[in-house]
Amino acid sequence: MFKLLKDFWILSYTSDKTAFWFELVSVIFTIIGSILLTFGAPNPNMSYIFPIYLVGSITLAIGSYRRRIIWTTILAVWFTIMNVIGNVKVFFDV
Repeated sequence: MFKLLKDFWILSYTSDKTAFWFELVSVIFTIIGSILLTFGAPNPNMSYIFPIYLVGSITLAIGSYRRRIIWTTILAVWFTIMNVIGNVKVFFDV
């Protein structure tokens, strides 16, 4: 089982190193955002969460586009649009 996971990670890295790093940044930022959202409930500070999620969604969109994963790219672009709207609403009081 460990070898299978190790081989999976190695293949992911070697097949597209740039996409790998974009995906890693995405995972880190998305996990941080979800931690803040979860432990800030019921009133999370969205002025932290939206920018963090925006970084996560943009980097996922780039990584998945590089790998040509269409549905993940569409979902990541959708999240990016929603996070841009959320940032505008929070920071520009629109």
